[in-house]
Amino acid sequence: MHPPSDQIRLVLCSTCQSHATTAEQIESVQEALCQAGLQSHVELAEHPCLNACGAPVTIGLQGTGRATYVFSDVEPVTDAADIAATCQSYLDSPKGWIEDARSCGRLRLCLKARLPAL
Repeated sequence: MHPPSDQIRLVLCSTCQSHATTAEQIESVQEALCQAGLQSHVELAEHPCLNACGAPVTIGLQGTGRATYVFSDVEPVTDAADIAATCQSYLDSPKGWIEDARSCGRLRLCLKARLPAL
């Protein structure tokens, strides 16, 4: 389990087109994070255009001293539980480097980039 001081950032592209509004996407993800008990460990932020417009919706995971991940072709409303599970895996992995992504559900198929920590 992750230490209580671990904080990560989940970034949601606010300009990606989806079947749901950005507000609905954020609400769904926040609810899934709460159900997983991660609300105090995950900062959910919006950012206009994460530059993966060919396969919206794009999300990113960041954390100090951790790898950075970019996922595209995500549907935040229907994938909310998988997003929360991926956040949990990210928190539990040394330096955010997820070796076994099966717990990430469909998101493991949406990974576009993984960059090592600085």
